[in-house]
Amino acid sequence: MVLVVVFHLKQQHQRLLRQRRRRRRAPISKLQSIQMKISKMTTARDAARLLTWRAAMMKDAGEKYTREAAMAKLMASEAATMCAHQSIQVLGGMGYVSDMPAERHYRDARITEIYEGTSEIQHLVIAGDVIKEYQG
Repeated sequence: MVLVVVFHLKQQHQRLLRQRRRRRRAPISKLQSIQMKISKMTTARDAARLLTWRAAMMKDAGEKYTREAAMAKLMASEAATMCAHQSIQVLGGMGYVSDMPAERHYRDARITEIYEGTSEIQHLVIAGDVIKEYQG
């Protein structure tokens, strides 16, 4: 599931960059506030991807990967929601229209924080593993 979320993040990000929306004759991608959103979205997407790869490598190596899998799931679901929300913000009113991919991606991203272990449960798994490591 985490890989699906990361894949959709990349698609959402690419669509956002291709937007031709303009403000005062200049593409909105020239605005500093939009560039900040793009930077944050790219960083969150890549962090989720790297955590996912790390958990997968640990599993392939036969190592314990519970914490890393929970971190990857948590980061990917929160990054997906944040990126989808920021896409809607950038697109303005058009981003909220049900015909736009951004609106569908937001609904899909939001549900990833709820099913397959809520974000709160992922936090408990991570914290429990860290506490066990330092107590043991």
